This record gives sequence, C-alpha cells and structure tokens, in this order.
Amino acid sequence: QVQLMESGGGLVQAGGSLRLSCAASGSFFRFGDMGWYRQAPGKQRELVASVAPGGVTNYADSVKGRFTISRDSAKNTVDLQMNSLKPEDTAVYYCNARGMQRYSGSIRDYWGQGTQVTISS
Repeated sequence: QVQLMESGGGLVQAGGSLRLSCAASGSFFRFGDMGWYRQAPGKQRELVASVAPGGVTNYADSVKGRFTISRDSAKNTVDLQMNSLKPEDTAVYYCNARGMQRYSGSIRDYWGQGTQVTISS
C-alpha cells in the first residue's frame, strides 16, 4: 500500500511564493518519477513538473523559470517551490509518484489527495 502525504498550499497574492511538499511511503515499494499535477475548475489535470530518480526534471512551459521541483530519493519526498505566482496558477495540486512493487514488479501511478492553491490578483 502506497500513501502520498501532501503539505503546503494555501492562499497568497500574485507575485508571492508557496512551497508544496509530498512524502511517499509504502513497504516493499520503490519510486520512479515523482511530480506534481494540477487541475483548475473546468480544466483537465495537467503536469506541472516532474523529476526522475536521477534528477532529470521536466516542467510545463507555463511554469518554467518560476517553479522548481526537487526530490530526496532516500526519503521518497518531492517538493515544489513556486515563485512569482499568478492567478492562473490557481488550482488543486496533486502529488504523483510511480511506484514499483519490489517483489511482483507491478508498476502503477499513485496520487495524493490534492491541496488547494489560490492566487489572488
């Protein structure tokens, strides 16, 4: 069983900063790519940023230069530092982790419960 525990989020003014954190746990699992997705009202869930176990990162064009993703593979944590926030960044942000069960080898994506980020203009 894998659990993703998210923290952070909240309400800030445009131009402000927030930091999201996520910790993955699960006996007999190891984790591949970890990242953050977001879903705004009436829109599809979209990738914000991801980071591979080796540290290679991927960002949505809309957040490049403003957001920074980082992970601690030893602790199975992934953080998203969000700077220069804009009203269009308002969404529910979801932590994602690709987990592989060590013994069966089965792989699937796991999701956090989501945390609200609201940016006021």
